Amino acid sequence: MFDSRVLLLLGVFMLSACAERQGGGDVAAPSVTAAAISDREQRQSSIHTDTRPQILFGDLHVHTTFSPDAFITALPVAGGRGLTPPATACDFARYCSALDFWSINDHAEGVTPQRWQDTKDVVRQCNAVAGDPSNPDMVAFLGWEWSQVNTDPAKHFGHKNVIFLDTDDDKVPTRAIAAPREKLNQAPMGRLAQWMLALGDFENRGYYFGIDTYYREIAETPICARDVDTRELLADCLEVADTPKELFAKLNQWDFDALVIPHGNAWGLNTPPATSFNKQLSSRYHDRRLQTLFEVYSGHGNSEEFRPWTATVVDDTGATHCPQPSDDYLPCCWQAGNIIAQRCAAEGADDVECSARAAQARQNFVDAGISGHLTVPGQQVTDWLNCGQCEDCFAEGMDHRPKTTAQYALAISNFDDPAQPLRFRFGFIGSSDNHGAAPGTGYKEFGRRQFTDGLSPSKERMANNMMRDSREAIARSIPIEQVADVSLNKQRNMERQASFWMTGGLVAVHSEGRNRQAIWSGLTSKNVYATSGDRTLLWFDEISDVGSPKPMGSEITMDRNPVFKVSAVGAFEQLPGCPEHAIQALGQAQLDTLCGGECYNPSDKRKRMKRIEVVRILPQISPQEDVSTLIQDPWKTFQCDPESVICRIEFNDEQFIESGREAVYYVRAIQEASDAINAGGLRCEYDEDGNCVKVNPCYAGPRTAADDDCLAPLEERAWSSPIFVTPAEKPNEHF
Repeated sequence: MFDSRVLLLLGVFMLSACAERQGGGDVAAPSVTAAAISDREQRQSSIHTDTRPQILFGDLHVHTTFSPDAFITALPVAGGRGLTPPATACDFARYCSALDFWSINDHAEGVTPQRWQDTKDVVRQCNAVAGDPSNPDMVAFLGWEWSQVNTDPAKHFGHKNVIFLDTDDDKVPTRAIAAPREKLNQAPMGRLAQWMLALGDFENRGYYFGIDTYYREIAETPICARDVDTRELLADCLEVADTPKELFAKLNQWDFDALVIPHGNAWGLNTPPATSFNKQLSSRYHDRRLQTLFEVYSGHGNSEEFRPWTATVVDDTGATHCPQPSDDYLPCCWQAGNIIAQRCAAEGADDVECSARAAQARQNFVDAGISGHLTVPGQQVTDWLNCGQCEDCFAEGMDHRPKTTAQYALAISNFDDPAQPLRFRFGFIGSSDNHGAAPGTGYKEFGRRQFTDGLSPSKERMANNMMRDSREAIARSIPIEQVADVSLNKQRNMERQASFWMTGGLVAVHSEGRNRQAIWSGLTSKNVYATSGDRTLLWFDEISDVGSPKPMGSEITMDRNPVFKVSAVGAFEQLPGCPEHAIQALGQAQLDTLCGGECYNPSDKRKRMKRIEVVRILPQISPQEDVSTLIQDPWKTFQCDPESVICRIEFNDEQFIESGREAVYYVRAIQEASDAINAGGLRCEYDEDGNCVKVNPCYAGPRTAADDDCLAPLEERAWSSPIFVTPAEKPNEHF
C-alpha cells in the first residue's frame, strides 16, 4: 500500500511534467473607434493653431513574461499577477494607456527562436487589428533588449533596445541577438522548490510547474557559432554579441532599418560605480547610423543630469578607493565605514580600532562594485541613509552614476582624430521599461505594486528569502569573496531599489501621420522628446531663418547667433475610471483585470506649466577641458504665465559666434507639482544642518501596506531633443 504522501508527490510530478510552454497569447482588444481617435487628435491639436505635424505618444521599452526577470517577478508568490505574454502588452497599450505606438523589447537572452516567432506573430496580430495601415489606431514595433552588464567598468556597456521599422520575416533578423548573461538563463530554484510552491498555491500550480519548462527551453537552445555572418547561422540557435561592436556588426550585416537606444544608463543597480561613456564614444563601440536616441527617463528614474562627484576615485597607480563625502553627496562606500564604526563603538572598542575597521569596510565596499552592500553583514535599507543619491536631481535612480548621464555623453569628445573629433548626437526619449506587459504605465499614478517593477511578496518570509539580508549584524566588514549568498536578487540591492521604482516615461514624436513610416521618420530625424509620463505638449525650434524653423533634433551650421522658440502645454488632468469607448469595447470586468479598472481618461482641464529651463552644453574642444564647466544647467530659466494654458518663450545665444565653438541646446518644460509614486525616494528626514538622519523607505514587502502608493509631489516634465549648432567658419567636427 503506497503512502498517501508518495501518491501526492507522484501526482505533482506527473502534473509538472505536463506543464505547457508559455505562448505569445492572442490579441483580444478590437481597434479603437475612429471617433475616439479623432477626439484624441482634436484634443491635442486644438491648443496649437499652426500647421505643424501632430504629436503622438508611445513607449519604446516594454517587457513581457518572455523576459526571464519578468517571468519570475510575475510569480503570484512574489506578488505578480501571473503570465503577461506579448498579446497582453498590445491590449494594454490600446485601451489602458491609449498609446499611439509601442515596441516590444524582451531580454534577448530569454527570446529563443520559438519565442521570437511568437513575438513576431503577436506584433503582426496587434497591427492587423489596428485598421487601415495608412491611418491605424496604434502601431506596434518589433524589437528586443540587448542586456549587457559586467562588474568590470571597463567591460560594462549597459542595456540597449533594438527596434525595427518592419515586421515581415524578410525585413527583420532571423533571431534576437543577446548579451551573455548566464544568471538570467537559469531557473532561480530547483524542481523541489517549484513543487512546494505549487502545493502551497495550488490554484496557480500551472505557473510554478511552468518554471522548469520556461528555462529548459532556453537551456536546450544551442548557442550559435561565433565569427560567422549572422545571415548564415542556423535558425534554431541563440545568438550572442559580447560587445556593442559585435551587436552593430551583426545588425549591419542584416542591413535593415533599425534603431539602437541605450537606456538605464545612470541606474546604479546594474552599473558599476566607475563606469563612464568615454569608452563607448569610439568608432569601435558607437554606430552613428543606428544609435541616435537616448532613453533619458524610465521607471528606473532619470539619466539626464551630470554631477561632478563620483562613487569611487582612482589614484595614480590605478587603484580604486572610496572618496570623501561632500556637502551634497554621501558615497555609499563611506557610509559602509560609518555603519561598521558605529557597530564597533557599540562593542566598546577604541577609536583606533574602529577607524581601522571603517577604512577596511570602505575598501571592501569599493572592491565589491554593485554588491558593496553585501560586505556589511546584516545591513538594512535604513542603515544606508541617502548615500549614493543625487539629492538635487529630478527623480533620480538608485545610486546615481554621473558619467553615464545624457549630459555627460553630450559634453565629451573623442580626439583620436584631432581634425574631426567624434561626438554623440543623441535625441531624447522616455519610456517605461515596464516588465508586466503594460506599455505607458505613467498615465495615472496608482497601483505601485501592479504598475511599477518592484517585487511585491505578500509574505514576510518570502520577502526575506528574495531580498532581505538575514545575516547577523557584526561589527566587521567582510570581503565580497567571503559572502555566501550572491544570488542575482541579492547581488543587487533590490530591497533598497524598491523606493526608486516609478511608473515610467513616454516618447513623443512630431509626426506627419499616424502610420508606421511617419512615426519612424520622426524617430530617425530625432524630432522627438521625452516625458516623465504625462502627455505634455512641447515644441522647440531654432527660428533665425524666417519661414524655415529647425525643429528639435536638428544639426545646424550657422554664421550668426541662433534664436530659439519654445511652446509647451500641460498634460490633461485625468478622470477616474475608463472612457466610455473602452468600456464598450472590452467591458468593465476585462478592464478591471487588464488595467486595474483605471485607463487613460483625460478631462478637459490641463495642468499648468510652471517654467521652462534651457540647458546649454559646450562639447569638449580639447581632452583637458573639465566637463563640469561645459554643462550649463540651467543656462536660462523662464517662468510661465499662471493665467495661460500655453507657455511660449523665445531666447537667443548672443555669445555663440564670438565663442567660435559648437553648442548643444535643449529645454525642460516643467509642470506644476502633482503626486507620483515613489517621488520621495527614500523619504529622508533632515536635521537643522540639512543632513539626512533617517529614512522612511517604501518597502516592496508587507512592511509597507499594499495599498500605499508612496505618493509624493513631483514636477512632471518633458525634455526636448537637443539642437546641435556649429559655427559656419569651422568645419563640422562631430564625425
